[in-house]
Order: sequence, then C-alpha cells, then structure tokens
Amino acid sequence: QLQLVESGGGTVHSGGSLRLACKVTPYSLGHLAVAWFRQAPGKEREGVSCIRGSDGRTTYADSVKGRFTISRDNAKNTVYLQMDSLEPADTAVYYCAGDSITIATLSENDYNSWGQGTQVTVSS
Repeated sequence: QLQLVESGGGTVHSGGSLRLACKVTPYSLGHLAVAWFRQAPGKEREGVSCIRGSDGRTTYADSVKGRFTISRDNAKNTVYLQMDSLEPADTAVYYCAGDSITIATLSENDYNSWGQGTQVTVSS
C-alpha cells in the first residue's frame, strides 16, 4: 500500500520560503504521479503542483507559478515543494498525494493515496 508522509511545514513571514518534503513508500517514484494540494480554512482543496513518474514532467497552478518548484530525489524516494515569495494567501494545510497513473494531474479525484498534511502559515 502506497504511503506518503509530509514534513517541513511551519510559520514564516510574507516573502519568506519553506521547503516541504513528501516521503513515499514502498514504490519507486518512477512509477508514480505525485502531487501537492492545499486546503485553506473554509475553502476547497486545490491542486498546487504535480510531477509525472516516467519523465519528471511538472505542472503548476497559476497561483503558484514562478514561486513554487516541485522536484524529486529518486534515491530518497522523496518529492519536494520549494515555496518562495510566500504570501498570506498561501496559508493552508498542504497534502501530498500519489497514484500509479500515467499522467500527473491537479485533480484530487485522480489520487487514491494521501499524506496526513502539514500546516503552512504565512504572516503579513
């Protein structure tokens, strides 16, 4: 059974940076699509970024394009989300999700395995 564990959340000031990590077991990242989602209080969960297993192709939501970077370390079986130029609007619980799908998407319905989430708070 695919398991994902997030880490790296915290509180930063506006303009600051954080790096989230998603440790994936037991399957290789080369066979998985992994995505980051977030959910702010009172709002629906939204897709932030995803990375395709076969070739590492990445996709970003317009709201984070140019500020967030998704990457992976295949040796550590870990996917990262580098978040720069953070804004108060980025405050949310961040989740990573994974599945053995060919094309990575930002649709939560495409992912059957989820982590427990990590809180990111950006103060103004």
